[in-house]
Amino acid sequence: MRLAIVGCGAVGGQIARRIPSNTIDQLVLVDHSRADDLASQLGAYAKSSPIVPPDVDVVVIASRWGSHTAVARQAIRSGASVVAVADSMEDVRGLLDLNVEAQERGQTIVVGAGFSPGLTGVMALHASTWMSVVDEIHIAKVGTGGPWCARQHHRALGNPGLDYRRGAWIPRSGGSGRELSWFPDPVGSHDCYRAAMGDPLLIAQLFPEAERVTARMAATRRDRLTARFPMLVPPHPDGGIGGVRVELRGWSEGRREIVVLGSAAPPAEASATVAMAAVHEFVAPTNVQTGSYPLASLIDPQQFLRRLATQGIHTERFEGAQ
Repeated sequence: MRLAIVGCGAVGGQIARRIPSNTIDQLVLVDHSRADDLASQLGAYAKSSPIVPPDVDVVVIASRWGSHTAVARQAIRSGASVVAVADSMEDVRGLLDLNVEAQERGQTIVVGAGFSPGLTGVMALHASTWMSVVDEIHIAKVGTGGPWCARQHHRALGNPGLDYRRGAWIPRSGGSGRELSWFPDPVGSHDCYRAAMGDPLLIAQLFPEAERVTARMAATRRDRLTARFPMLVPPHPDGGIGGVRVELRGWSEGRREIVVLGSAAPPAEASATVAMAAVHEFVAPTNVQTGSYPLASLIDPQQFLRRLATQGIHTERFEGAQ
């Protein structure tokens, strides 16, 4: 299999370094500034390219520049499937809109193959097995990966988000809806707010009968005040440890139930691990359905979480305490 990675930043660079060379025939790195250096570090099986070659089998999009949708469209028209580490609302919506074309061309687009969205959807689908009916799903995340992720976090907080209510999408002001959320140690508690996040678009597709789907991200008072202005301070190279939290509410055996799952890890590392596990689905001898879908709808959630655990990304269930 020939694999191309578009974007060699905090996430794309980790994906390239972690992919076992014996699982692919060639690795093509596409980046404006970092591809040459990274390819020279990885060895003969890796090479850099200014564009995505037309003869690759799978394209991983972890780009910090340009439109994920445009790259994905070009990839499927060249005969390649796509794994997109996309988290912006615009990219997620655009990738899902490629569903019909991907089916017609016999290719697969995995949408949201990162920490959030990505792992959040897998955890939600796994948590749903403890319930007979799921009517609410609430997503929260804290932390950012590299500089591009920090800029995206800044933009998302300054733009309206979406709540899913009984089949309708309701715009919500970015930075509103303060809610205290608890994440696995050592992350702990953070105030989280609405933002332009891609998670609800994917979660609603996984749970079309849900009455309510929401998503929030952690932010400080300064974050909320400055979100609508350009970033004045350059973002950090690595944001340290972060976390995601998935809360499901529903019914089981006639009783109201709440299930909360969470994971704590450096976001860039977690996103790279999830994307690698998604690529594995194309390497393994399985029949991946064609079209554009959330990651969770293409894999077995329990097996996928087990694979992530072997790579150091663990999922925990909140049990409560007296």
